[in-house]
Amino acid sequence: MKIKVAIFGRSELIDYFDEFLKSHDDVEVVPFIYTKASDTVELIDKAFMCDVYLFLEELPYLYVQQKIKKKRLPAVQVAFDEYMILTSFYHLKNKHQVKLRRLAIDVPKEEHVCEVLSELAINHDDIYTLSYGNDKEVNISNVVDFHKQLFAEGKIDYVLTSLKEVESRLQDADIPSYLMVIPKINIDHAIAQCKSIARLNTSQSAQIVAGYVRIKDIEKVREEKGVEFLQELQQKLYEILLKFGHKTYASVLTNSENQYVIFGTRGVLDHITNHYRDFPLIKEIEKALATPIEIGFGLGLTAKQAEDHARLAMDACLHNQNSSCYIVNDRQETIGPLGVKKHFDTSRLYQALIHKAKLNNELSYNFIDFVQLRNNEPFSSNDIANYYRVTKRSAERTVNKLLVGEVIKVVGEEKPYQKGRPRKLFQINM
Repeated sequence: MKIKVAIFGRSELIDYFDEFLKSHDDVEVVPFIYTKASDTVELIDKAFMCDVYLFLEELPYLYVQQKIKKKRLPAVQVAFDEYMILTSFYHLKNKHQVKLRRLAIDVPKEEHVCEVLSELAINHDDIYTLSYGNDKEVNISNVVDFHKQLFAEGKIDYVLTSLKEVESRLQDADIPSYLMVIPKINIDHAIAQCKSIARLNTSQSAQIVAGYVRIKDIEKVREEKGVEFLQELQQKLYEILLKFGHKTYASVLTNSENQYVIFGTRGVLDHITNHYRDFPLIKEIEKALATPIEIGFGLGLTAKQAEDHARLAMDACLHNQNSSCYIVNDRQETIGPLGVKKHFDTSRLYQALIHKAKLNNELSYNFIDFVQLRNNEPFSSNDIANYYRVTKRSAERTVNKLLVGEVIKVVGEEKPYQKGRPRKLFQINM
């Protein structure tokens, strides 16, 4: 399996990294080059078709770490550890003929410096370390000021920095500074970690769907209509769900809470995503039972996770007086209610498709039909490919046009039920 890795780095680092990939035929690199580390905040949203996100420097990762945690993106950093410090010390001493004393260092974790200094029996007294790894936001100016003050006070002769932007500012101030060198072993480890994460995600990509179905206000129905009437309703409901299970290759079980449990995978997921706008199961049950019902679907990588999410979806049903159906995906995002048409301004969308995304008339009308069919629920590029009956690559090109024109926005991610990488989810941006 060939994995696609999004690599974030400065142009010279990307070139340096490419040299190590010549022996890795199973890795396809998609470079995202920046001049300032803060650029990664925008760049990371453009890497949605990649399996793993690899950061060659610490600072760019720190800028986007909250987004990575929130979206649970598969990210890897090239380690800034003892190997890097040792390699950098070696270059300073042998290449630049600099003595390992009277210097200032900035690193993510100070303990790595302490370990190297102890291992090399170097005196700590005239070596000053600034650690920024625990900061919620790295302030470059503060790091620069730390080094400038030490240099102005005559306590140091030069600086060893892990941050390119710090090196540039110090050199502009005529302060001798050197950027840390990334050792080959750290790059090898990062590539291996990317492969490991991609394989793990692939092995876990079979998504499970759990569903709970129950009669709304069941105790009230029992009190007003009696136990026998309720049992008849339950039997009718069970027969409808058995047909649904047969149609979607799902299992239907009962539990002690007077509700039915559905377990499935691809068939159920296909049915749900194809009927956001007109969920027929609700209509069929309502017609047969003449009473409101509640349905909650949960998606997960394990049965337990799917069940937990199905319970959350059922909780969402409590806010509706009539029948309702909600989905909670593996990111705990709530989608729904299903079967309720969501209105949007088709004229405004058409204008945006023509003038912002630069789509032709036919594609624009087809996309509006697509959004209406899915009831303006989140969609993936794979959904577009299936709807337009085009290749995935062609669908991705359309998605990119819509993103560039800001007609759509990224709203989440879903694990595919078949083998493959997580899919970005989009929604119209209006």
